[in-house]
Amino acid sequence: MPDLLIELFSEEIPARMQKRASEDLQRLITNGLVEAGLTYAGAAAFATPRRLTLALEGLTAESPTLREERKGPRTDAPDKALEGFLRATGLTKDQLEARADKKGEVWFATIERPGRPAAEIVAEVLETTIRNFPWPKSMRWGAGSLRWVRPLHSILCILSDEAGVTTVPLDIDGITSGDTTRGHRFLAPDAFTVTSFDDYTAKLKRAFVVLSPTERADHIWADATSTAFAQGLEVVEDPGLLAEVAGLVEWPVVLMGAIDDDFLELPPEVLQTSMKEHQKFFSVRNPKSGRIEKFVTVANTTTPDDGATILAGNQKVLSARLSDAKFFWENDLRVAKSGMQPWHDALATVTFHNKLGTQADRIARIAALATDIAPRVSADPEGAARAALLAKADLSSEMVYEFPELQGVMGRYYVAAAGHDADIAAVAEDHYAPLGPSDDVPSKPLSIAVALADKLDTLTGFWAIDEKPTGSKDPFALRRAALGVIRLVLENDLRLRLDTYFDKALLRHKAALNKDEADAADLQAVEDLINEIAERGVFGAALRTVQETLREKNGDDAAKSTLLDELATVVPDKSADLLAFFHDRLKVYLRDRGIRHDVIDACLAMPASDDLAQLVKRANALTATLATEDGQNLIQGFRRANNILTQAEEKDGVEYSYGADVKFAETDEERALFAALDSAEAAIGPAMEAEDFTAAMHAMAGLRAPIDAFFETVQVNAESEVLRRNRLNLLHRIRETCGSVADLTRLEE
Repeated sequence: MPDLLIELFSEEIPARMQKRASEDLQRLITNGLVEAGLTYAGAAAFATPRRLTLALEGLTAESPTLREERKGPRTDAPDKALEGFLRATGLTKDQLEARADKKGEVWFATIERPGRPAAEIVAEVLETTIRNFPWPKSMRWGAGSLRWVRPLHSILCILSDEAGVTTVPLDIDGITSGDTTRGHRFLAPDAFTVTSFDDYTAKLKRAFVVLSPTERADHIWADATSTAFAQGLEVVEDPGLLAEVAGLVEWPVVLMGAIDDDFLELPPEVLQTSMKEHQKFFSVRNPKSGRIEKFVTVANTTTPDDGATILAGNQKVLSARLSDAKFFWENDLRVAKSGMQPWHDALATVTFHNKLGTQADRIARIAALATDIAPRVSADPEGAARAALLAKADLSSEMVYEFPELQGVMGRYYVAAAGHDADIAAVAEDHYAPLGPSDDVPSKPLSIAVALADKLDTLTGFWAIDEKPTGSKDPFALRRAALGVIRLVLENDLRLRLDTYFDKALLRHKAALNKDEADAADLQAVEDLINEIAERGVFGAALRTVQETLREKNGDDAAKSTLLDELATVVPDKSADLLAFFHDRLKVYLRDRGIRHDVIDACLAMPASDDLAQLVKRANALTATLATEDGQNLIQGFRRANNILTQAEEKDGVEYSYGADVKFAETDEERALFAALDSAEAAIGPAMEAEDFTAAMHAMAGLRAPIDAFFETVQVNAESEVLRRNRLNLLHRIRETCGSVADLTRLEE
């Protein structure tokens, strides 16, 4: 079985495209070969800035011969039917065979497709792959029609086995395949021939090309960290930058340079971001002071002066870049120390969304919501409001305008420079978190309050204007915002009724959306409703209170003409819809942590499903119960009781929900079940009030044995109507007792 080696040699491929391109090359070639009947033992793809390479081991030498049998028309069918069948099969009439069929004699054709040599198939698949390669962006050059990410120079395509090397013949727009490639553009530009993958990699390395991206990245990191360690420094880890730099060089040469003293007092995040974004430099930190003092750059060549000229040029460009950063920093500090008012004023002219107002409008809403949330997370309401008003001021700063990824980070510096304490300054950075599933979650009370307010304002705002995620589209990252709220609540073990905050935030949004049409009395009524919700925590009761107050003040019809009439149904519906969205996100979050979807559904069906921390405690307790033998058997007993009871209620047209009396019990097992239910109910009630779901589930699981014994010895549908009703009412007690912990009917069998 031969081995296949393919190399597509071109001008420089952008680093961000290389990994996907090597994967696409492997997928398209291997899929095409398999579809054509070839198999292989192993495949590996590689990328450098100038080449995509694919190596296949153990490729079959030719595709197998295929025999296919097709059934045609009846032998007495019209001539046109026979002619169509012959055209489809490519045979003549004398090559057909007449066979008896249940409907008479039928023509059968046996089509044999001989196998083809691997080289022929490889050539077809490779040409199709090259002409249809899925580059994010591609270009044409010269007079040909071929499109590639950068001009394609040569194609290496060989099959090698014990007998020798065969070049797979291929010609694409004048580019003919061969067995040659080239090394490093400057250090070894001459062409050379190769005979196998091992020969190819060895000769490339002698020609100053490291084929494997992983090997290049490992070499860069090892050289950089050892060079820094020798000077008592450390390289700041950045896996994304490392992968990108490994895609910029074929022969990595690590060089370390110094940062001018004028820039050492810049915040380390500014230095790191500027060097990464503009120069692709790694930051080198002094572990004692935390300052960024040096940088690592990776050259693509060796020089007689060991990189001194390269470093001098890089340092000159870096100084110019850092001079800009220093200018921004100093200007921003002057604004920050003066109170940041110009930045606040500027945010009033920046549109957040054309329906949701400016950034200043949004900040005011976040401050109000943070004030509401603060007492529930042990934060000072005034401090939360102040922190929220300051948290996004840096969006107007020069540094964040230049480096948007530093939003929040710079805010922390600027709020501190304005004279605020460290906890309020930290909110500017922390309130954006978590941005992803692996990000740390804020743990300080002020940061939690503002982070929750920020995300809840975003979610309720877009729900208010009906801009919800659809399918895979989520342009405003609302799924990420919901997951952020979930993580903030669960990882800080917060007891929040989200419904209350949804209602208040949606009311604020709706009031703002209607402010041009509504009068002052309408808007005041909405504000009164928000305050009542804060007092009562329930939308309906709060609404009735406000409407009754309006009637007492203005007469019976006063509430009918206000904005409250519209919001009375709109806000609860949107709040319920948003809670359902949160439940969907929570299911994904919990499934990733090993909790079954039906367990989650069983807990979601219980009251207070907007209290996520309580919900998860219940789900964890039910999961633990189901992992025991008693728990599993109890569920079977519960299902049996529920099924018998449901069938009887449907048949009789009544609900058996009252009157089970132990005096009608005839057997010891029946009496034992009464006693067990009494004991379980006595234990479950206090446990549920204390939210000790583990204890409640344990008490429920204790019913397993008496329920099993009851069904083994007692006939529920007894001939005596009194006994039958009593036993059905007893089954109702089983359903109610078990159902007080979770909706067990939602568990899958």
